[in-house]
Amino acid sequence: MSHQDNASAAAGAAMPGATADAAGSTEEIDVSTLDDGFVEEIKSYPGGENILRCFACGKCTAGCPVADIEPKYNPRRIMRMIVLGMKDAALTDAFTELCSNCYMCQERCPQGVSVTQIIRILKLMAVERGLIHPSFKLQAQMLRKTGRLYELEEFDNKKRAKMGLPELAITCDDVEVMYKKGKIDDKLAGKTQ
Repeated sequence: MSHQDNASAAAGAAMPGATADAAGSTEEIDVSTLDDGFVEEIKSYPGGENILRCFACGKCTAGCPVADIEPKYNPRRIMRMIVLGMKDAALTDAFTELCSNCYMCQERCPQGVSVTQIIRILKLMAVERGLIHPSFKLQAQMLRKTGRLYELEEFDNKKRAKMGLPELAITCDDVEVMYKKGKIDDKLAGKTQ
């Protein structure tokens, strides 16, 4: 069986060289873009060791609360992309950013595949390559500005005082130190070492 035939069979496609998306339409796989070492790269990270145990049963997707809301989000599809070597597609698929880290997929997996951790690995690899989802850039800007994802105002401290809670600082000066030490600006700009 050729690599293309393997890719089609593993994806469960109706046509040679094609995969079906959540809506049932097909998308051609350009076998020249497949990375045979991608699955090994995933396996080299903690939590990625068992990726090849996945036999695409679909329990991860069936139990996913995000997939219930957004049918295009499909953990099984992401696992297949990795196994097939679809590195570029897996690292740039915006749907990996939708994972809520609820671990439902992992709990339901009969093969013990660490699906949530593998999604995190994809996110890490994307950032290492300078591929950062715009929503994370906005979050990073908010963190730099206030030290929080949600801006804290005096009104919030007044509510805290009424409940007998201590006041919180409106800004967090330590964030700038963390940004410099972690080279966050370079990562957000896509500059990696």
